[in-house]
Amino acid sequence: MTTAETTKTTTAGAGGGLPEAERRRFREEGFLVLRGLFGPDEIEELRAEFMAIGAGGPLPGHFEPREPAPGEPDDPLTRLPRVMHPHQISRLALRWLLDARLRVVLEGLLGEEPLAAQSMFYFKPPGARGQALHQDNFYLRVEPGTCVAAWIACDLIDRDNGGLEVVPGTHEMDLFCPEEADPTLSFVREYVPPPPGLATVPVDMAPGDVLFFNGSLVHGSQPNRTADRFRRSFICHYVGRSAERIGNWYPTLTMSGDRVRLPESEGAGPCGTEFEAPAGPH
Repeated sequence: MTTAETTKTTTAGAGGGLPEAERRRFREEGFLVLRGLFGPDEIEELRAEFMAIGAGGPLPGHFEPREPAPGEPDDPLTRLPRVMHPHQISRLALRWLLDARLRVVLEGLLGEEPLAAQSMFYFKPPGARGQALHQDNFYLRVEPGTCVAAWIACDLIDRDNGGLEVVPGTHEMDLFCPEEADPTLSFVREYVPPPPGLATVPVDMAPGDVLFFNGSLVHGSQPNRTADRFRRSFICHYVGRSAERIGNWYPTLTMSGDRVRLPESEGAGPCGTEFEAPAGPH
């Protein structure tokens, strides 16, 4: 089955809301792609903001690049790791996290007021490892219910440069106990194999496309195998206003930017436990 046949394309309804057919599709499959939700100029501004962050040096707790240790295998992610919670250090990132277009879609998918819980930016430069298949709510531990991700493409994204893969149907399943990932392919430890009878589906995207997906949906990516193409993405996580608990790593905001304090859930942590250092070939 081809990517085009399995990736859903839609637009918001004329009245500003998300059509019922698309809400039903999200409920049934666990993911939905909105093509061109953001324009080229907006994406260029977002890329420029983060490339400036990448060139500017460490920002403790948010962006922590380093030089490789002597004898350590070369890894592009040591110099360009992901940026965690950039909305706390960048007004532009905060504006994107709370964007009204995202809010309209999220209200349709969640069926209630959304709260913003997290933002991240992935540079994924040429040669970078991917992130093994996983479930986001394994880390956020939203209770009751789950989270929803808005994964915004900032480059042309396909299988060559490590585009996202999803496993449709897993959004209706419980959280899995992860296995350990292959450190030559993934920069994080957790790996959830596709359940029997289910398979990964690649999601090719263009700049400005947004992939929304359920926090229980198994998803991940392969390494960026290109020599000259980034796979940059801005990723936000949201929960419904009815959520009662979430990990303390995820301080929630209303879509107007006001802090909402939720009790802490157990077992939560940052989105992906990183290997301490890249492993050599094995």
